[in-house]
Amino acid sequence: MFIAFEGIDGSGKSTQLVLLEKYLINRGKKVIKVREPGGTILGEKIRDLLLNFNMNKRSELLLFLASRAQLVEEVIRPSIEKGYFVLADRFSDSSIAYQGGARNLGKDLVEKLNIFATNGIFPDIVFFIDIPVQMAVRRMKEKEKDRIEKEGEDFLEKVRTTYLHIAKSRKNFFVIDGTKDVDYVFSQIKRIIDTMLDH
Repeated sequence: MFIAFEGIDGSGKSTQLVLLEKYLINRGKKVIKVREPGGTILGEKIRDLLLNFNMNKRSELLLFLASRAQLVEEVIRPSIEKGYFVLADRFSDSSIAYQGGARNLGKDLVEKLNIFATNGIFPDIVFFIDIPVQMAVRRMKEKEKDRIEKEGEDFLEKVRTTYLHIAKSRKNFFVIDGTKDVDYVFSQIKRIIDTMLDH
C-alpha cells in the first residue's frame, strides 16, 4: 500500500507519518518511508537545488517531477512490489497545490505531467493535514526557512485552497484536522488505516 502525507509547511504531516510508521511496524507490516523532493541520491541533489537556489516556476516544477520520477522507479515501485507499506512525506499532490495552484501553472497541466513522471504510480491513500495558514506561520516562526517556505502567507493560502479543492474530487484524499493535539490527529488517521487493514 502506498500512503502519502500532504499539507502546507508547518502542518505536522511529517510527525504523523512517523507515528503511522511505528504503528504499522507494531502491527507486523514492512514499512519504508520516503520524502519529496529527495529519497534517492539524484533526488537529494535536486532537493538542494530546489530549496536553496532561485529559479523560475517552470524549472521548479520540472525539477520536482525529475526527483519524483527517480523516486518512483528506484524506491516506490520496487517496494510496493515487495509488499511494503510506502509512506511518502509529500508526493504528486504537492506539485498540484504548490506549482499548479500557488504558482499558477495550472492544475490540469501538473496532473498530466505527474502521470508521465510517476508512470501511473499514485498513492492509495492521501492524508492532507489541514491547518489554517496563521497557525502554520506561528509554528514555523523559529524554524530556519528554505526558499519555498519563505514565500509568505498569501502563497500558503493558495496552496491550502488548492489542496481543499483536490479533496472535493477524490475519494482517497482524506482531510484531517491538524489543529488538534498530535495524538488526536493520529487517532483520525489510525481509524481510517484500521478500516483499510481490516477489510
